[in-house]
Formats: sequence, C-alpha cells, structure tokens
Amino acid sequence: MTRIERITEMERCLDASRAAVDRLAEAFDAYEAVQKDYIKLSEYYGSAKWNDDYDADAAGKLPAGLKRGVLSEDAVYDLITDNHELAVRMLKTVVKALENQAL
Repeated sequence: MTRIERITEMERCLDASRAAVDRLAEAFDAYEAVQKDYIKLSEYYGSAKWNDDYDADAAGKLPAGLKRGVLSEDAVYDLITDNHELAVRMLKTVVKALENQAL
C-alpha cells in the first residue's frame, strides 16, 4: 500500500468513525431521555393497574378507537426483552472499546 493509499484509507476510516460516533451519541441521548418513561412503563406492566386495565379491555369497557398496544401481552414484554438485550450488547461493546482504547 502506498502512502497516498494509506492516508486515503485512514481518512475514510476517520470519516466513517466520526459519523458513526455522532449518530450513536444522538441515539444515546434519545435513549437516555426516555428512561423515566421506560421505567414507568415497566413498573405498570404486570401490575394490578395493568391487570385491571387489561380486564376492562377484555370486557369491552374501553373506547373502540383507544390505542392500547400497552395492554397486549407481547408489546411491552418484547420491549423489555429488547431493551435488556440492547443493554447487554452496549455493555459488551463498551468493554471492548475500552480494552482497545489507545490513549
């Protein structure tokens, strides 16, 4: 590889890495911003209030046009599972990044 090719390749690496880090920072900001809502939702799911709301829906006591995906048995559970898997993935990635950090 020539010097010009190497510098060109490293410049591509810099540009790609900068863009990815910036996108991740934005996504992480959004993730952090909804954590209070996520905790509130995860506490609601499976609680007595959730069960009461679920029963009310099953009994036809809720308006027909009411959005109620939160009362499905899968939507919140899937979110909790996905969130857990993402947290584990982020942790593993952070450990690797710190181990490979050349500061």
